[in-house]
This record gives sequence, structure tokens and C-alpha cells, in this order.
Amino acid sequence: MPNPRRQISESGDAATTTDAWMRVYRRLRLELGEDVFSSWFGCLELDALSGDDAFLSVPTKFLKSWIQSHYADKILQMLGAEFPQTKRLSITVRSSTRLPASRASDGPPDGADMDADAARGRNAALFAPTPPAAVPGALPSVKKTASLDGESDRLSGSPLDRRLVFSNFLVGASNQLAHAAAQRLAFAAPGDPLLFNPLYLHASVGLGKTHLLQAVAHAAASARRKVIYLTAERFMYGFVAALKAQTAIAFKERLRAIDLLVIDDIQFLQGKSIQQEFCHTLNALIDSRRQIVIAADRPPGDLESLEERVRSRLAGGLCIEIGALDEALRVKILEARIGAAKLVHPTFEVPAAVVAYVAAVVQTNGRDLDGAVNRLLAHASLNGVPLSMETAERAIRDLVRTPEPKKIKIEDIQKLVASHFNVSRADILSSRRTATVVRPRQIAMYLSKLLTPRSLPEIGRRFGGRDHTTVLHAVRKITGLVTADGTLSEEIELLKRMLLE
Repeated sequence: MPNPRRQISESGDAATTTDAWMRVYRRLRLELGEDVFSSWFGCLELDALSGDDAFLSVPTKFLKSWIQSHYADKILQMLGAEFPQTKRLSITVRSSTRLPASRASDGPPDGADMDADAARGRNAALFAPTPPAAVPGALPSVKKTASLDGESDRLSGSPLDRRLVFSNFLVGASNQLAHAAAQRLAFAAPGDPLLFNPLYLHASVGLGKTHLLQAVAHAAASARRKVIYLTAERFMYGFVAALKAQTAIAFKERLRAIDLLVIDDIQFLQGKSIQQEFCHTLNALIDSRRQIVIAADRPPGDLESLEERVRSRLAGGLCIEIGALDEALRVKILEARIGAAKLVHPTFEVPAAVVAYVAAVVQTNGRDLDGAVNRLLAHASLNGVPLSMETAERAIRDLVRTPEPKKIKIEDIQKLVASHFNVSRADILSSRRTATVVRPRQIAMYLSKLLTPRSLPEIGRRFGGRDHTTVLHAVRKITGLVTADGTLSEEIELLKRMLLE
């Protein structure tokens, strides 16, 4: 609960201020959603208002850094609506020994006199294996078990969807290798050698990586292995909660005692201390021969927000890309979704020609295919007429999208430029300063800035760890030469066309 304390000047009485802060709190909850709100704002307090300044506090440095980086403008905007004089926002880390004002006179919190053994026992079930489902044939799920902080909010694995299992994962050319690798480690017997650790899957949204990760967690839990499935956000929240409750050691011990760690959306992992703990956990699990499975939306080398040692550790296992759905797989997905819909709506019929049409024009991902089936079902059931090609075209026209432009990688630019100028990629990445190497290197940097979304520091890192000022100089140099040298301009246009084809 928010706890505005009476250090307020020039802002009216405390009761009015408390009511206004509660309105800000409710708006944050409404706009950001319950999961985000509870993760980052549950411990945010309004300490004081003074002139143009609003003073807030949180219990940890990580929360302070995260809120300042991601939500400071939104909070200031909402405070400004309640307190028009507020122009600046200051967030501090309050003492971990200070009790909220609402509890300061109530004595120690529940369990404050718990001895060390009891405190450890409180967390003993955190990563225990999930018991078999009570219903025959039902699928197990990783359930919430123990609390890290002794409060009502429980830290455990992120919830698993019972539908996301291997038996209903549709396999095609784009995901066959990822599916085989996931099955191999999910059903491995105790003592089997770890062929690849960690297993790292990456794909764009809606291509099945979360389905595979949850299928691995379900299969491992069914085999009575100690497994936990976490999103990166849940891992961050758990670590912050452990720091707040001073149970970080128990958090680390429980996390490293499992057989299988499954983490989704690793691209959202933020914060230096969080990444350090994550890297230590990876090292501990790998050294003790425990399996790790991780998914992200891009390869490890493209995770710019992660530290180099984390990226290196992730790249040290087996990295598999799940590609775009081919047309045959899209047809299989549509037929499966239509079959599921017919169980509820027996009269729902989709002609084969319509299925083929939808599979041909909806090329993005599985979620859009789900949306297409839902639209077809709505038109058929609400209009009460059989589906025709014309009806299908109207129903799914918002899902027919122009294909995204080709994503160009810096490594591809380096290889092409090196080949074009008859030097090696190693030369471009080296510290050599001869003219035959410097000019291709500058052109490759120029094209990297022009054709990729990467920042100058990231481009510099990909070119042998160079400073961003070196990249900026190269970009300016080639930009000037292109306007003055027609031959060079044509040469660079040719390279651009080759990269974009």
C-alpha cells in the first residue's frame, strides 16, 4: 500500500494529499496492468512534496533505477494532474530498517523473530517438483509453492498453460530442429549426458518458442524432475523480493538446487546486479550438470542490453532459430484450430479453398492465424451463411500485411564488404591501419549505421571493440566521399542492393 508521510509543505493537508496519491496509484495500476504494477510499484511511497519537487522512495537501488529509466515521465505526468505545481521527480532508496508509518507502532512484523532454521524452512518448497495431477491423464503444471518474503505475494514459477505440450505442437521445416532438441532434453533419463547446455531458442513473436519451453517444463515435471519455468520479469521480481526480504542467499540456493531451469523472454533481463546473479546462476547450474533452456526474440549476440559475459555464456550452448512458418505448416495450424473450433461449434465449416487462401496471405505468425480462424468463425456464426472466398477476404483483410523489410545483420555487411574489396573479415575487425583495410572498414561501418537499427556503441563493439567516436568518424567520412565521388557512390549503392535482395 502507498504510504505518503507527513513531510509535505505548500500542498494542503495530509488527508487530501493521501487521497490524491491514492488516485495516482490507482491510475498506475489501471494503465500498466496488475502484473507490471505489482512487480515495480508495490513498494513505491510518496515521501514529500515541496514546491516544484515530488520526493518518492523505494526499498532497493534496482527498483529506483528501473522506475527512473522506464516510468519516471509517466509518474510525473500523473502527479502533475493531481499537484499542478509539481515539475520534478526525485526517487531515493529508503533505509531497509525503516518500517512503513502504518506499521511503525505495531511491533515487529509477523515472523520477525523467526530463527535461521525456520527462515530456511519457509523457503524449502520453493523449487520442489510438482506432484502428479490428480485427474488421470491431466497435465501437470508448475504451481506456486513458497514465499520468499513472508508476505501474501508468492514467488514461484510463472504459470504454465496446460495446453502448451509436445503432443499438440505442430512441426514443420522451420521448427523441426528446435522441436527435436527440446524433446531430447525434456525426456532425457537421469544420468544421460548433456548434449547441449544451455539450449537457446530464438524467434520472432508467435512462432512457438514459448510453446516449446512450456512443453519442456511440463514433460520434466511429469518425470518428477525439479523444474521451474520463469519469465525474465519474474526472475527479476524474485531477486528484488529476496533482496528486500533479506533472503537472497535462500533464493540463490533454491534456484541452484533444481534439475531444469527454463527462462523465457531473456531479452527483458535488466539491471547490472540482476544480470550478475543470473550469470552466476548459469555458471553454477552448468558446472553442476543441470539443464538450462532459454528463449529470446533474437540471437545472444544481438542482446545489446545484456553484459558481454552473459551473451557469451548463452552463445556457448546450442543456439537454434525458429524460422517463419512455411505455407504447409500454416495450413496444418489452420486445420488444427478449425478442428478445435468445431468441437464447440459443430456446424462451423471452412472450405479447403478458404483454408488455402488464408494460409497463403496470412504469413506472419501463429497468433495471426488464430485471429483469422476467430474472424471466420464470427462471420459464419453471426451471419448464418456458409463461408465463401469473398466472405473470408473481408473477414481477414486486417491481417493481410505487407511483408517486413529484410533484416540485415552487421556480420552480413562485414562479410560482403570484405569479399567485395578482397580483404578478410578478420582484417576489417583488426587494428590494421593500411589504406586497403581502413576504407572497407569505414564503408562497412557506414552501411551498418544506414541499414541496421544498431547504435553507434553497438556497431563499434561489433567492429573489434572500437569506440563509438570511431564509428561516427567513419560514417561522416563516407557520407562526405559519397557526395563527391560518383564511382564510390555507385559502388555503395551496389552493396546496398546486394544486402537488401
